[in-house]
Amino acid sequence: MFTHLSIRNYVLIQELEIDFHKGLSIITGETGAGKSILLGALGLLTGQRADSSTLLDTSKKCIVEGMFDLHAAAWKDYFVTHELDYEPETVIRREIAADGKSRAFVNDSPVNLSVLKELGAQLIDIHSQHQNIYLQSPAFQLEILDTYAQQTGGVAAYAHAYARCRKLQAELEELQQASGQQRTELDYHRFRYGELEAARLQDGEQNALEEELDALTHAEEIKTGLAQVNVLLDADDLSVGQMLKSALSTLSKLQNIYHPAKNFRQRIESSLIELRDVAVETGRIAESMEFNPDRLGEASARLDLLYSLQQKHHVSSVKELTAIRDDLDAKIREINDFDTRIEQVQAAIAQNLEQLESMAVAISGKRQQAIPAIEEHILALLVQLGIPNAIFKVELSPAVPLTSTGSDTVRFLFSANRQQNLQELGKVASGGEISRLMLTIKAAIAEKIALPTLIFDEIDTGVSGEIAGKMGNILEQMAKFAQITNITHLPQVAAKGKHHYKVYKEDHGATTQTKVRELTANERVTEIAKMLSGEKLTEAAMENARYLLGKA
Repeated sequence: MFTHLSIRNYVLIQELEIDFHKGLSIITGETGAGKSILLGALGLLTGQRADSSTLLDTSKKCIVEGMFDLHAAAWKDYFVTHELDYEPETVIRREIAADGKSRAFVNDSPVNLSVLKELGAQLIDIHSQHQNIYLQSPAFQLEILDTYAQQTGGVAAYAHAYARCRKLQAELEELQQASGQQRTELDYHRFRYGELEAARLQDGEQNALEEELDALTHAEEIKTGLAQVNVLLDADDLSVGQMLKSALSTLSKLQNIYHPAKNFRQRIESSLIELRDVAVETGRIAESMEFNPDRLGEASARLDLLYSLQQKHHVSSVKELTAIRDDLDAKIREINDFDTRIEQVQAAIAQNLEQLESMAVAISGKRQQAIPAIEEHILALLVQLGIPNAIFKVELSPAVPLTSTGSDTVRFLFSANRQQNLQELGKVASGGEISRLMLTIKAAIAEKIALPTLIFDEIDTGVSGEIAGKMGNILEQMAKFAQITNITHLPQVAAKGKHHYKVYKEDHGATTQTKVRELTANERVTEIAKMLSGEKLTEAAMENARYLLGKA
């Protein structure tokens, strides 16, 4: 239940504090007094957009604060589910800075506007005059029917599943498009990959082949040179080895009489060992080295292949060719994976569609079951509101394919007179009839929903006299199930209220401010008398006002 409203620095309101109560509350005031300003401030608490033009004093921020009594256990569960800080006396605050930036708080914790809109929709239903137009909207009509059928939760679950299915369908289209684009390049990728894969590329192979090709090309020259080195190092006559042996013999004799000679001998011995190894290696290679034209051809052909592939792919090493091969392999596998992913998404879509169809059938069934009851309920209320010959029908038709609201389309058909055929609301209903019809619908669903507060902005527009009184009766009945606040210009409706607030303007120097206050019992008599006769009060108007209030 909405218990308190605080407004500071908003349009023509400098500072305002209002307490609200259970039951039916009435708000009255002259045209232009600021009733719409009050509704605008309430709209801020439900997440409506705001800008700096609403600030009365642009040097200060605007603050609108509402307090709600949420002691019911269901509210605590709601707050926990939506990760909000719960307080039995919950406070929603909206602040608008001079630059137009807005901040929202729930129990002093900041929240974004989407959270505020969702919470606000659970707390307050503000019915403004232009909403009567919505009654002609099939989407709004379907929402009314689902609310009466008490399946808004099921419809929301269906809408979530529908959105998920649409997302999968969009993903499938993207996959198919991407697959089609890349599949045109698949053969080219496979050809290039096959060419590189067939080359059996190995890191370091090119350098080894280049060295081998040099050796094979100069085999005779290498063989002769190494043989000559072998002879110089280790031949029997006058070789380097023989000379070093002679030097060792001399140093061995000297080391006993000249100690440094021992160090010389050790160094020459080390050199002799190394030279012997070189002699053995050069001799072995010289002996095994042969000119091999077959291997020369193989190595040359292999290098030609590597050079050709590098030139073709604009690189200069086998390592870069290997990277290109691996990249092509990844692209081929990615393209092939599209088929697998497409199959998976198609299967998921099929499963989701099956679930959607099942949910849609259940939703449609509940709609069909609710139609007779809502038709009867609304017709009974229309008779009370002075349309005794009214005919109201809900026409449900199949929607193919499924939509975000299920498998149905709906039309509300109406006739106010016996000689008039059933037609869509916008074609046959007058403004007053639309107002009465909207009120009957709100009254019909008031018992079905858990919304604690409904605010009507002149829902009684277009009616007067006895019908106005009956509309007040219906509002009074609705107040048994919810907290009802109605802005009205009709005294017959105003008299039905349990609490009465007056919106008025006051001049303060060079400024005009909107004020709101709750009227006392005597003030109510005067206010309703003014609504009956204008500013010039008559005793007849006062007596009539007392009669209306006494009757209420």
